[in-house]
Amino acid sequence: MSIEQKILIVDDYEPNLVSLEAVLDDKNWTLVKATSGIQALKLLLENDVSLVLLDVQMPEMDGFEVAQMMRKNPRTQTVPIIFLTAISKEDQYIYKGYQAGAVDYLCKPINPTILRSKVEFFIKLDRQKKELEEKLLRAREHLNAYNDSKTRTDAAS
Repeated sequence: MSIEQKILIVDDYEPNLVSLEAVLDDKNWTLVKATSGIQALKLLLENDVSLVLLDVQMPEMDGFEVAQMMRKNPRTQTVPIIFLTAISKEDQYIYKGYQAGAVDYLCKPINPTILRSKVEFFIKLDRQKKELEEKLLRAREHLNAYNDSKTRTDAAS
């Protein structure tokens, strides 16, 4: 079974997107990029995303607001968010990030090996979740088919 997995990376500073893309270039997933919170929310509605790497400080709509909007939408409320920041490193912001629904909060400069390991973990977790959902769907289909055939057999008797 082939499961397409997408990672949304959101940062208003283009060189950061390029750096993240270089670190996360991999054939096992697709990178989707956004340069604003509004663009990120639009892309989240258009794509089935496995993970979001979200910059905290952005104009118009910061990462915390994006996360809060994601958590209100049933389609995106369980998508893992890893916050990335170069500025908001104080405990109050870290706490606010977790309160907004983040699974992690990383401060720049980010160690590429650590970031890649965290991404691989969440991608693996998402793949396992999707495989279980697919197995559950097939099991339900088999059960429904069995129940339908049993109902037809009982009705014919």
